[in-house]
Amino acid sequence: MVGSPRFVTALTASIIGTAVLCFLLRTVIGWPGLLAILSLQIGLALASMIARRGTIEWQGILPVSLIVFLGWAALSAVWSNYTWVTVGGLAYLLCFTVLGIYVALLRDTIQIVRSFGDVLRVVLTASLAIEIFAGVLIDSPIPFLEILGKLDELGPIQGFTGARNQLGILAVVALITFGIEMRTKSVARGLSIGSLVLAGILLALTQSPLASGSLVVVAAAAAALYGLRRAQPDRRRMLQLGILVFAVILATLAWIARLTIVQVFNGTGELTYRLRVWRRAWDLIALNPLEGWGWIGTWRTDIAPFGFFGGLGSRTPTSASNAFIDVWLQLGLVGLVLFVGLVGLAFVRSWLLASRQRSVVFAWPALVLVVLVTTSLAESSMLAEFGWLTFVACTVKAAHHLSWRKALAG
Repeated sequence: MVGSPRFVTALTASIIGTAVLCFLLRTVIGWPGLLAILSLQIGLALASMIARRGTIEWQGILPVSLIVFLGWAALSAVWSNYTWVTVGGLAYLLCFTVLGIYVALLRDTIQIVRSFGDVLRVVLTASLAIEIFAGVLIDSPIPFLEILGKLDELGPIQGFTGARNQLGILAVVALITFGIEMRTKSVARGLSIGSLVLAGILLALTQSPLASGSLVVVAAAAAALYGLRRAQPDRRRMLQLGILVFAVILATLAWIARLTIVQVFNGTGELTYRLRVWRRAWDLIALNPLEGWGWIGTWRTDIAPFGFFGGLGSRTPTSASNAFIDVWLQLGLVGLVLFVGLVGLAFVRSWLLASRQRSVVFAWPALVLVVLVTTSLAESSMLAEFGWLTFVACTVKAAHHLSWRKALAG
C-alpha cells in the first residue's frame, strides 16, 4: 500500500501542503499538533521509500554539499550557548530535509510540478476566500491568523501565510508552476489560465515589493533560458558566458541604483527595518565570526543573543531578514561559505539541466531557485519549512541528474 503510486502522490501533496501551511497549523493546533503531523509524514515517507527501494537509484542521491552543510549545522551544537534549542532546531530542519528528499526521489520532475500546482491552487484559493470573508463580508481583521482584513482597500493581504511577503513568494512560485503546467499541457488549458490569473491577482494584492522584484528577475531568467534552449548546442557555451557577464553587470548596476529601485517598488519602510536588523546582526557576527552562535533556525527572542534584536519597531524579528546573514550569524563564516557553495552548485546544476534538456519542465527547478535565492536577500524563509523543503527538493533533483559520483561510476 505505502509503495503504490496513488499513496506516493497523496503523501507528496500532504507534505507540500503541510510545509506551505505551517503558520496556520501552528496557530490552530499548536506546535504539538504540527510536530505530530510531521512525525507521521516522516514515518510514512520512510516506509514508502523502503517499499519502493528497488525503484530508487541510490547511488549519489544526496549532494555532498547538502550533507556537509547539515553536518556543520549539527556540529554547532558543540559550542552553542543554547545547546538543546540547537538540537531542536536541527531536528525541525531535518524533518523538512527528509521530506524534501522523499519528494525528489519518488517523483519525476513533472509529477513534482503537478503536486506543487495542486497544493498552491488550493492554498491561494483558500487565502483569497478568507481575505474576502475578513475584508468584505465582516469587514474586520482576524487577529489570531494575522489577517488585517484590507481586501476592500486592495491590500496588503496575507492569506493563510501570516505575512504578505510569504504570500507573495508563494504567488510567484505558483506563477512559475502554473506556467509550466500550461506549457506541458499537464492540466486543462482553462484551469491553467484561471490559475495564472488567481496567482497574479494575489501577487498584486500582497503589495509585496520583494515578491514583485523577484518576479522581474524570474522573467529575465525565463527569457534567458528561452534563448538558450532555442540556440544551437555548439553556441550555448558562449551564450552561457555572455549571460553570466550580463548578469554580473546588471547586478552591479542594480546595487549602484538600489535606492532608486527600492523607491520604485515602494519598499523604503521595509528596507529601513531590514537595515536595522542587519546592523545588529553584524555586531553579533563580529563576536563569533568563524563558528557562529549555533544553529537555531527561526529565532526565539527569549534566547540570548536573539533578544538583542528587540525595539526595532512594531514587530519583533524572528530572522535576520536575509538568509545569508542569518547563516553567518548562526553558523559563522565557515557555515556561510558552505551555504553559498550549496546554493551555487544547486543553481548551476538546475540551470544547466534547464538549458540542455528538451522538456520545458526542467526549467521549473531553475526558476524556482531564482525565486528562493532572490528573496533570500531580504527574507530568511529559504532556511525553514516551505522554503527549505522546496530548496532541498530542487537541489536533490538537480544533483541526481548531474551527479559527479554517478559520472565517475560510469
